[in-house]
Amino acid sequence: MKLPTSSLEEWRYSRIDSLDLDRFEPAGPDTRPGGPHLAGSVPLVEAARLSAAEVTAVETVDGRLSVLAPAAGSGVEVTVLSQTSEQPQVEWSGGGLDAFGTANEAFSVDPILIEVTSSDRPATVVVAHHCLSDGLVSFPRVTVRTAPGANLTLIEVLSGDAACLVVPVVDLDVAVNARVVYLGVQALGGRAWQIASQSSRVATGASLTSGAVALGGDYARVLTSSSLTGVGASSRLAAMYFASGSEMHDFRTVQDHKARKTFSDLLYKGVVANKASSVYSGLIRVEKGAKGTKAFQTNRNLVLHEGARAESVPNLEIEENDVSCSHASAIGPVSEDERFYLHSRGVPPQVADRLISVGFLTEVLEQLPLGALASHVEAALSEKLATAEAAEAAEAAGSDRQFTAEPGREELT
Repeated sequence: MKLPTSSLEEWRYSRIDSLDLDRFEPAGPDTRPGGPHLAGSVPLVEAARLSAAEVTAVETVDGRLSVLAPAAGSGVEVTVLSQTSEQPQVEWSGGGLDAFGTANEAFSVDPILIEVTSSDRPATVVVAHHCLSDGLVSFPRVTVRTAPGANLTLIEVLSGDAACLVVPVVDLDVAVNARVVYLGVQALGGRAWQIASQSSRVATGASLTSGAVALGGDYARVLTSSSLTGVGASSRLAAMYFASGSEMHDFRTVQDHKARKTFSDLLYKGVVANKASSVYSGLIRVEKGAKGTKAFQTNRNLVLHEGARAESVPNLEIEENDVSCSHASAIGPVSEDERFYLHSRGVPPQVADRLISVGFLTEVLEQLPLGALASHVEAALSEKLATAEAAEAAEAAGSDRQFTAEPGREELT
């Protein structure tokens, strides 16, 4: 597989040149988890299951199916595609699959097809991917097809502390007048790489709400491509990310309007701390014939420490008149006025920055379909903030101790 390079615009600012594929190998053909290794023991997974009374649960370990527990009478059918001859193809908006999407098509071991066959009642599916083995690459794949008028909530959790590479693909086909809510929670450890792709097609009168929470990973990239193909289709995209240490979060989005009177709204907000970095690059595309389109795109970034950085690149590509489109982006440090306000009321500096950061992200948290996951995400966020501040304080203290006077003079303490 020929890897892309940072010389390509869509990989600009990324760490793709640092990826060494020779470090990773797929699991062997006979390597299959023997049971529910982590079922019920990961707080995020358990909280996701508690979000609804009847949940269809799917778990994979290192890319291989571990648990498949359908909810009776839910109107949801789950099929492991490796057991069938039919392999649905992912349809991407403009340009097709990149090298990693193509690799997922070729090497996904237990791709999952989720079909919502009934519109009589809401359905909930929780999919958990666990990366447990160092040096492995996995290719989780989830394909969703809905009946007209169906109502589906899909929660996908990605976790694990291994030094692994995970290349997940999610493909959502939202039928006429259907409603799909998708939430992806990435809680990988600091040694993992993620290169993820999500595509969706939203038909006439249908709606998609797609949310993302990114809390870990050495390098974590997500490409989200939402195509509005039917009259009156709508999508709302939201993401919250926090990068600390030397982590990097990389988000790329496409809001593709193909039909009349379609609507999309995007809000991505992130915080970068220590020596971490983030990249957001988004495109609103309005194709010929998509009159009456309304599309909005907002990305805002808070930089906590001097060594952190963020990049934001919003774009518009409009081929039609009678549309309303806008984009906005901002990158900046914590406001000194906000700091002073809290300090003047007795709030310690580190606690003040923590409160400001949480307040900054609250706007997105309120839009995400978190349900029972909310308290766990907020706790994980608070823990990351505390760890980032502790690391910054330790580095500052270390710098002070390293100061030495001229040769022959006493060391300053």
